[in-house]
Amino acid sequence: MKIEQIYTGCIAQAAYYLESDGEAAIFDPLREVQPYLDKAAKDNAQIKYIFETHFHADFVSGHLDLAKKTGGKIVYGPTANPEFESIIAKDGEEFTIGKYTVKTIHTPGHTLESTCYLLIDENGKAHGIITGDTLFIGDVGRPDLAQELVGDLTQEKLAGYLFDSLRNKIMPLADDLIVYPSHGAGSACGKNMSKETTDTLGNQKKANYALRADMTKEEFTKELLDGLSAPPAYFPQNVMMNIQGYESLDHVMKRSFQPLNAREFEALANQSEAIVLDVRHESDYVKKHIPGSIFIGIQGNFAPWVGALIMDVKQPLLLVTPEGREQETITRLSRVGFDQVLGYLEGGMAAWETAGFETDSMASITPEQFASEFNDKSIVVDARKPGEYQAERIDSAINIPLDTINNHLAEVPKEENFYLHCAGGYRSVIMGSILKSRGYHNMVNVEKGIAGIRNTNVGLTHFVCPSTLQ
Repeated sequence: MKIEQIYTGCIAQAAYYLESDGEAAIFDPLREVQPYLDKAAKDNAQIKYIFETHFHADFVSGHLDLAKKTGGKIVYGPTANPEFESIIAKDGEEFTIGKYTVKTIHTPGHTLESTCYLLIDENGKAHGIITGDTLFIGDVGRPDLAQELVGDLTQEKLAGYLFDSLRNKIMPLADDLIVYPSHGAGSACGKNMSKETTDTLGNQKKANYALRADMTKEEFTKELLDGLSAPPAYFPQNVMMNIQGYESLDHVMKRSFQPLNAREFEALANQSEAIVLDVRHESDYVKKHIPGSIFIGIQGNFAPWVGALIMDVKQPLLLVTPEGREQETITRLSRVGFDQVLGYLEGGMAAWETAGFETDSMASITPEQFASEFNDKSIVVDARKPGEYQAERIDSAINIPLDTINNHLAEVPKEENFYLHCAGGYRSVIMGSILKSRGYHNMVNVEKGIAGIRNTNVGLTHFVCPSTLQ
C-alpha cells in the first residue's frame, strides 16, 4: 500500500499521503499545503479527499486551502459540525481511493468527533490505521482538550469514552495492523509518547499502558488523568479556527512578508501593540537584542512555545529573524494560528544599530563560571518541566517551569540576583527575555543548562535517569 508519513518535527505532527491509481488522499494536513500538491503532481494523481481525524488543538489544519486548490472533499467523522462544506461520515462508512478503501471508525474520547481511518488495500486486507490523537505510540490522547466547547463535558467523561473506543473499536483489530498516529514525542496532546512514530498494533497491545487487557475503566481514567499539565492557552483558539475556518495562508504570507527598515520597525513597534519577537539563536540574543523583545528561537520547538507563552493568536508581532529565514518564521507561526505578523526587521540587528537605536543584552555565564560562583547562598531558578527537575537538580533550585511563567511571576525573586538555567540553554533564555520585558533585570543565564552544569563540581541530586530535553 502506498502510504507516506509526512512528519514535521518542530510541532511533532504527522500528516499522511495515500495514493492509488491516480487518486490521492491527505490525512490531517498542515496549513502549508504545497508539499501535498507537489506529491500528487509527481504521481500524476488528483487529491480526492482530505480526511480529518478531529478538530485539532495544537495546529491549524490545511484542509480549507487544500480543498480550494484541489476540489478534494473534506471528511470528518460522526458528530463533527464544522462551519464549512464537508462530508460528515457515518461510523463504518467507506471511501475509495483508486484501488484502496478507507473505512471510518468513530472513536470518541480525545474529542467527541475523534475518528480513526482503517486503510484497506486492493486485496481487501487491512494494512494500517490512521489513529489521529486517539492512539499514539506508547500513549493515548489526553481527554481534557474539548471540555471548553461542550458545557457538561468533563475529562472524566471523555476518558470513559476513550476507554470504550480503544476496547471496542481498536483492540479487536489484527495485531499486524500498522498504527499511524498524528503525533510523536514532544507534542502536548499526550503525556508519554514514544520517539517512534509508527508501530504494529500487536506491539502496542503489549507495550502501551493504556491498552492493558486487564485494565478497568476506573484504572484507565486514573492513569490517563494523572500528571496532566494544563493545556497551552492557544489550544482552544486553534480548535475554533479549525471549526470556523480561517484566512488563506497565501493571503497571510502576502500581508506578513513585509521588510521594514529600522526606523519603520521602531515606529511601528511604538505605535502598535505589537510584541517584538526575536527568533535568532539564544547566543545571539543574549549578546545584543532590541530592548523589551521576547526571544523564542526558531531552532527549538518554536511554534508551540510561541503559542504557550504569547497565548493570544491575534497578538500582532514584529519579527527579528536570522537572515533568509523570514518566510520560514511566518509560515511556522501560521501553523499555530499566529497570522498577525506586521513585518520583519530588514537587515537585522546590524541595521538597528546602524540607525542608532538602543540595544540591550542579557547577563550570561558559562557552566564553569557558574560553578566557581555558586555557594550555599546562591539563588537558582530552574526553568525545566517538573519531571526533569525531579529527576536531576540542584537541591536549592526553585522550579518554575517555562510554560507557567506568566502565571508564576510572584515566585521570581524580585530583589536578589539569581541564576537561571534549563536543560540545554534554550528555555532559560526564553524565560529571561520574558522576565526582562516585565522589568526583571536581576538574573544571570547559565549557558548549556544542566547539560553543562553536570560536568562541573556543582552537586546534583539524581532520582532517575536525567532528561535530555532542551
